[in-house]
Amino acid sequence: MEVTTIGFDLAKSVFQVHGVDASGEAVIRKQLRRRQVLPFFRKQSPCLVGMEACATAHHWARQLEALGHEVRLMPPRYVKPYVKRNKNDAADAAAICEAVTRPTMRFVAVKSAEQQSVLMLHRSRALLVRQRTMLVNAIRAHMAELGIVARVGLPQVSALLAVIADEADDRIPPLARSCLQGLAAQLMSLEGEIATAGQRIHAWHRSNEVSRRLESIPGIGPITASALAATITDPSVFKSGRELAAWIGLVPRQNSTGGKERLGRISKQGDPYLRWLLVVGAMTVIRHARRRGTANPWLAELIAHKPTKVAAVALANKLARTAWALLQHGGTYQTHTAAAA
Repeated sequence: MEVTTIGFDLAKSVFQVHGVDASGEAVIRKQLRRRQVLPFFRKQSPCLVGMEACATAHHWARQLEALGHEVRLMPPRYVKPYVKRNKNDAADAAAICEAVTRPTMRFVAVKSAEQQSVLMLHRSRALLVRQRTMLVNAIRAHMAELGIVARVGLPQVSALLAVIADEADDRIPPLARSCLQGLAAQLMSLEGEIATAGQRIHAWHRSNEVSRRLESIPGIGPITASALAATITDPSVFKSGRELAAWIGLVPRQNSTGGKERLGRISKQGDPYLRWLLVVGAMTVIRHARRRGTANPWLAELIAHKPTKVAAVALANKLARTAWALLQHGGTYQTHTAAAA
């Protein structure tokens, strides 16, 4: 009997396949090793393959699409309700096979190798920045134990590094200096790697037309623009900018019932990296508006009546909606005055 839909449960070495025919009857229940995956799908006629959008999912999706199959990725939390009773690989594959055929299911666009490379560059840079923060905090804490304190801020750490490098400064014991010199060397190495990663991101940004258009939005720079362009591969997945903002997690969490709306804090769903970038960009716009003023009446009223962080989240929500409009319809950002003219 011909297989029409396959649920493919991913793993590191042992994969589970669950296939059904046109009537929904299960005709394949099988475990596959990694080396058996592609030969198995080569023997199958083109069909619908469902997978969870987890680690290695985009790689396997590209491989199976090259064989002629239609691949759809789903968020794991949307597949979970279809798991019957106990959880195991076979039950997960059956749940994926059932969930992929639901008409209301939401799917994740398959990313290309280039887009994944750009996101890998972003994640690597974010990891290096976190490691730099850890090293700076360690150096500050160790130096404070010896009575040497620097002002707040990353640029002020250079004063501590100068003290560590000065062998004539007897405030640091020799044993402590050897430890601090190792931390200082790691910090300097990280600074160079972070700068190199930033240069690569800027180079890709300049070569990508979509990323350059997103940069025209106030509050979105090359880092945020390139991350948006690489993450949102198909803006038509979202029906509106509101859906994109909700996916990023910039809308209130609802706990409504009986016709009574109860809105809480932002949901913090979706991509936390994009949400962080948009909020940081919004904070920059708000600081600039408070120092030099703004011609946007909506923003002026917002920062006049709302706390800074609440205003930043609201502005980040608007930035996400504007980004969706540019991704979906093209063009660049125009101010209210330019649009009216």
